[in-house]
Amino acid sequence: MQEIKTITTDELQKKLENGETLELVDVREDEEVAEGMIPGARHIKMGDIPDSLDQFNTDKEYFLICRSGNRSGNVAHYLQDQGYKVVNMEGGMLDWSGKTEPKK
Repeated sequence: MQEIKTITTDELQKKLENGETLELVDVREDEEVAEGMIPGARHIKMGDIPDSLDQFNTDKEYFLICRSGNRSGNVAHYLQDQGYKVVNMEGGMLDWSGKTEPKK
């Protein structure tokens, strides 16, 4: 199994503050994202990922987000096995100290 690239919450926050355009995917459940999401993130629940592969592009890199980093890690392994480029945000939203916004 190929190793999954990871990023810390601080590293991700710096990239966003520097104006980088990133593909953020929040895989938490509806009630979790109701508490706030990283601005610009798309919400696709973990269980919906296999049926949502048409929303991903093999040319892009996706930063995966969940509550603690475990579910997004599982999704990262799955997507990587499907041929997608992924990065798992370590620590998840529990460690996120940046801005959040309500789900749109």
